[in-house]
Amino acid sequence: MREFTRDEIDYILEKAASLEIYARGERKSDMLAGRILANMFYEPSTRTRISFEVAMKRLGGDVINFSAEASSAVKGENLADTIRVVSSYCDVIALRHPKEGASRMASQFSSVPIINAGDGAGHHPTQTLLDLYTMKKEGKLHDLRIALVGDLKYARTVHSLAYALALYNASIFLVSPPSLRMPDEIKMDLMSAGAKIYETEDIQDVIDDINVLYVVRIQRERFPDPAEYMRVIGSYRITAELLKRNEEVIVMHPLPKTDEVEKAVDSMKQAKFFEQAFYGVPVRMAVLSILLAEWRKATTQSDSSF
Repeated sequence: MREFTRDEIDYILEKAASLEIYARGERKSDMLAGRILANMFYEPSTRTRISFEVAMKRLGGDVINFSAEASSAVKGENLADTIRVVSSYCDVIALRHPKEGASRMASQFSSVPIINAGDGAGHHPTQTLLDLYTMKKEGKLHDLRIALVGDLKYARTVHSLAYALALYNASIFLVSPPSLRMPDEIKMDLMSAGAKIYETEDIQDVIDDINVLYVVRIQRERFPDPAEYMRVIGSYRITAELLKRNEEVIVMHPLPKTDEVEKAVDSMKQAKFFEQAFYGVPVRMAVLSILLAEWRKATTQSDSSF
């Protein structure tokens, strides 16, 4: 997200709004007819993978779904070689990988654009864009008072989101156990950008003063030490009783959620996480359409020079 300006983000969100009618299937589009997206996922995914696929198909394009478990990766093929091959089959790649920086590295070997669909505990920029779109739909994007709650060390969604929030003059409340605090380098970046950062271990300290509550699960798969995970599991639980203290706050979650959100919250008007998941479709439609239009323009200009 550090590569985006606020104007660029606003442009993507505006584009997503114009495409939402297509995302809902109320109109048809052939905007990306003849184009192919390769979904390359080296980690499990439900919402990101499916929403990329739906986004491409809603725009008239097609999709190749790549599974690491059924590929030559199990034979030891490295990512660079796989990217070289797959990029020759398609027009754009959405890549999810367990290693931080994998998408940036892949872009050095790809002949087509790479979209970072999540890289380990690093970043998840398209998730951030749909998060911002959700907040905008709720009228809460500017001058936010937002609490990021849970695993702020390993959850890539909050890393990307925090950088974007700094562009919108947000007050960011970081709520986590000491062992799962936001990485210092990210906090330093945010403060250098002028963001207002506050840290606490207790959600009770901030619930009355925020308008967005963004919850993430404890990222079990990222923990190098299972014993560390067992010490922090269950650290936070968002309950209906807690939310009664602030009836104006909206609750967001990138999903999947486990036990950090009480089941009763699902049916409350403040819960926006299922709508948030749907908004991944128009937002990824916007990313794909903008990216492929710019790529086509760039390659056309390049070809004309020969």
